[in-house]
Amino acid sequence: MRRSAHLMLVITTLLLGACAGRAPEPVAPVPIAGPASEYPGTAEDVLFNALSLVGTPYRYGGNTPDSGFDCSGLIGYVYRHGAGLALPRTTADLMRMRAERVRADALRAGDLVFFATAGGRRVSHAGIYVGEGRFVHAPSSGGTVRLDSLSSHYWQKSYLDARRVLGSEALARNP
Repeated sequence: MRRSAHLMLVITTLLLGACAGRAPEPVAPVPIAGPASEYPGTAEDVLFNALSLVGTPYRYGGNTPDSGFDCSGLIGYVYRHGAGLALPRTTADLMRMRAERVRADALRAGDLVFFATAGGRRVSHAGIYVGEGRFVHAPSSGGTVRLDSLSSHYWQKSYLDARRVLGSEALARNP
């Protein structure tokens, strides 16, 4: 009993120390090394890549067409192969990255859109805006990568924010 109490004290101390730590600094998208012609980085390239993956099965933690995608895995894959950019892996880190914030009425193709699908204001889902009020995303278990409308009630009520990765001033600040 005494050993388990000591173990609980150590675990509690570690957890409280982690919670009290400083939040990680936002990161910027990082260009992948390679010839510039290999990664043109245009919105059209990103969109073509994203739309070509519609129908790919959802898989939690998935980040390739062969294994399936979760929402942030899809975004990472699309930007890596369509624009030559390495983006953060989680939706929270994607939303925190140094990239231009975009109003919903100013969205452009290739912008990232973020949602709080579990309620509240905590990001839990993301997609890639393709234009005309639609976005590509990997929605949930049992589903597939698909196009949805931002104007649907579900997505409107859970919409949080958007970031512009392509053409963002943050890209110019990367070393």
